Amino acid sequence: MQRLLSNMAASSSAEQTQLHDMEEEEEGMEEREMESDEENRMRGENSDEEEDDSSDDEKENEAEIQRLEEQLSINAFDYNCHVDLIKLLKQEGELPRLRKARQKMSELFPLTEEIWLEWLKDEIRLTEEEPNREKVYELFEKAVTDYICPDIWLEFAQYSIGGMGLPGGMEKVRSIFERAVMAVGLHMTKGQAVWEAYREFENVILSTVQPPPGRVPSCEEQGRLNVQLERIHTLFRRQLAVPLMDMEATFAEYEEWSEQEVAETVMIQYRKALQQLAKCKPLEEALILAEPPKMAEYQAFLDFELKEGDPARIQIIYERALAENCLVPDMWTKYTTYLDRQLKFKDLVLSSHERAVRNCPWTMGLWKSYLLALERYDADHATVSDVFEKALIAGFIQATDYVEIWQAFLDYLRRRVDFSKESSKELEELRGSFARSLEYMKQDVEERFGESGDASCIIMQIWARIEALHCKNIQKARELWDSILSKGNAKYANMWLEYYNLERSYGDNAHCRKALHRAVQCTSDYPEHVCEVLLTFERVEGSLEDWDVAVLKTETRLNRVNEQRAKAAVKEANHARQEEDRGDQRQKNKADKKGQKKGQKGPGAVLKRKATQDDHHNDWNNDSAPKRRRGTRDGATEENMETEAGRNPPPGYKPGNKRAQQGSAAQSQNDEKPELRNDDCSVFISNLAYTLEEPEAKLRAQFESCGPIAQVRPVFATKGTFKGYGYVQFESAVSVAEALKLDRREVEGRPMFVSPCVDKKENPDFKIFKYNTTMERQKLFISGLPFSCTKEQLEEICKSHGTVKDLRLVTYRSGKPKGLAYVEFADDTQASQAVLKMDGMDIGENKICVAISNPPRRNMMDKPGFDRTDLMPRQVFGGRGRGRTQLSLIPRSLHRQSEPVSKVKNGTVDAEASGESSAAGETKPLSNSDFARMLLSK
Repeated sequence: MQRLLSNMAASSSAEQTQLHDMEEEEEGMEEREMESDEENRMRGENSDEEEDDSSDDEKENEAEIQRLEEQLSINAFDYNCHVDLIKLLKQEGELPRLRKARQKMSELFPLTEEIWLEWLKDEIRLTEEEPNREKVYELFEKAVTDYICPDIWLEFAQYSIGGMGLPGGMEKVRSIFERAVMAVGLHMTKGQAVWEAYREFENVILSTVQPPPGRVPSCEEQGRLNVQLERIHTLFRRQLAVPLMDMEATFAEYEEWSEQEVAETVMIQYRKALQQLAKCKPLEEALILAEPPKMAEYQAFLDFELKEGDPARIQIIYERALAENCLVPDMWTKYTTYLDRQLKFKDLVLSSHERAVRNCPWTMGLWKSYLLALERYDADHATVSDVFEKALIAGFIQATDYVEIWQAFLDYLRRRVDFSKESSKELEELRGSFARSLEYMKQDVEERFGESGDASCIIMQIWARIEALHCKNIQKARELWDSILSKGNAKYANMWLEYYNLERSYGDNAHCRKALHRAVQCTSDYPEHVCEVLLTFERVEGSLEDWDVAVLKTETRLNRVNEQRAKAAVKEANHARQEEDRGDQRQKNKADKKGQKKGQKGPGAVLKRKATQDDHHNDWNNDSAPKRRRGTRDGATEENMETEAGRNPPPGYKPGNKRAQQGSAAQSQNDEKPELRNDDCSVFISNLAYTLEEPEAKLRAQFESCGPIAQVRPVFATKGTFKGYGYVQFESAVSVAEALKLDRREVEGRPMFVSPCVDKKENPDFKIFKYNTTMERQKLFISGLPFSCTKEQLEEICKSHGTVKDLRLVTYRSGKPKGLAYVEFADDTQASQAVLKMDGMDIGENKICVAISNPPRRNMMDKPGFDRTDLMPRQVFGGRGRGRTQLSLIPRSLHRQSEPVSKVKNGTVDAEASGESSAAGETKPLSNSDFARMLLSK
């Protein structure tokens, strides 16, 4: 019983334990289910958030894509917009739209190596699923025509190896490799990779035709083996005859591979290539070390190769230069001219001309050369017309460009016409094109540029001569000339004489006489010449009556011309006299204002001593010397800097401080020196700080390295304070050039200006800083620079775009930067490249603006000799200038007097009212008794 109970108890406790374990397990499962539900919920929320974020990004990208597509629909030639659109479409994975965008861009522009490689790799991945490889082959063919790019050729050959198993695959691979070595095999740094890839391919083929070890090959197998070995031998020999970097390693590899002694002919070619490599290696290393655009280095390489005279090497250097400088029209012009005159291979010449106009469509000369090349190689008429139509929409930068391109096309059409036939399709097309050109100039060109670009009507003149000479249609020629003369050309003698010569050659005497009579009446530039031609014509062709009419007409016309000229001369003389009178009046007004100032000072004013002739020789700095105007700099002028150190101090003057005493002592020492002033040996120093301690010693220390110094003269005010400028005189004029090199050297935080010492009265137009008013195509104007940007930092940035000849940071007179700079390059080509690449560049936190330097025209106020004080009247204050309070010390009652008994004017009594007048005609200053009398009268 007890055992049963114990068994029951044990079973009961076991059941309880089992139940407890089951309960805990159920609770754990519930907790795990809850945790998993929570995790799933969180994951769902996160995935929802990620989906929301991705959808937002997709919406933003789609909106940006639509904006770029709209912008391209407005301006299809926006290069950067094409690039941005392709990047976004690639991110979104829009493969059909991406392919279409790339195709549109490639139709308008030649693509860079990076864009082509990215496009090709995308297309190769797509064709792994598609069996059609021809589309990729076509894309490669387009890519290799844009620029000479060894990497694209290697990619092309590698892709073709993948189709080696297809029918004709082996021959296709070899043909691509052959084209690659012909195109880039002469590239000194990258050509070796193409040669090695070609040899590696042939070595793989060799391994497939070699019989297994131990088996004797059959005659057929031995024949294939020998052919393959000869191919590899030939590749080695061809490569060793080309000067390439690291060609010694190639020669060592050939020796090891051939297992035979290298033939003497191969050794001769190899040694020649080594000699050529030794000549070219310095030029190639200069290219490697140079920063883009490397124009100077490429030009030096081209000059060397042109002297050597190897056409293939000249071509590869041109192609390398253009790959890095595709937007330089001059380089394309030189290349295409070389091909036209030297190589003369049709496919090469025409493809190069096409690439030139695609890279620089705004350059009319390239389109003109392209049209001539097409005609030279007998291109069909539809092709020439299509190229001309593209030229018209290329966007030339000036109106005369359109005149020239029309002339080139009309010349081409004229050469197609057979004028032996009275009427032909080509002749009608020529006449229609002449009419269309005139309409195009009148509407399109004038609307864009405000002028037709053909003021002399050259196109109409050519048309008229063709009609008269070839078509025998003198009446049409006369109609054209009537139109030419009605367009404002009737006043020019050369236009009338051109028409007269046409009539003389293809017309009759009656029309010649009529043309000359009209010319005599209308010509205004050279009427004497036209009259002489008329009289000469009548001497040869006319009757006595015709002669009399011609003499009368010419005499009448010349008399009228002489009268008009006399009137014009009188008018000009009157104008010059009026200008002279205005100048005299201005001088008189200035003298009157000075007299008024002297009169206002009263009897207690200190009179300045008069200048004597001896003072001019004894003291450079006193008032007797004529006021000297120094060279101007950055628009600032020192013409008003007046030397005051030689003036006698006012009565009772006592120096106020130590610096003033030092200045007076230094000045007195200068006065005691027997000096012979020599401007040729002197420089003018300005823009120094007024607080400069011991300026004479510091100036001497600054300039002692330039040469022996005769004397230093800092200029001090009457109170002995330094005025911020002075003179340094050397013992020799040779030292002046060295001193001028110290211009803008910083002296105690301010740039010191150094300029020649020139008397502005003797040389009124002399200026150190020439203000240029014309476009400086080789100089750039940069604005928006951070104030922390130094000259060295900016020069380092500009060096990457060309050779910097000069760089100037514009500063205030205190030396603080304005955020502006001028950078001068070696030529305008480098400057244009720098504008394209630097404009909008970020320097620090600032975005700079870069443009070709084109200063505005100077106005009248900036011209030499113009006095700005003439523009507005100067308010007259007392002899000591304007006071702080402007309180009048005259009794208030005097301000209200209105009787004309005693008129008071600025401290003087009217001579009529006082009944007194001085001998000099000046008004007499009021005395104390006068003031007392006026007060008592009130």
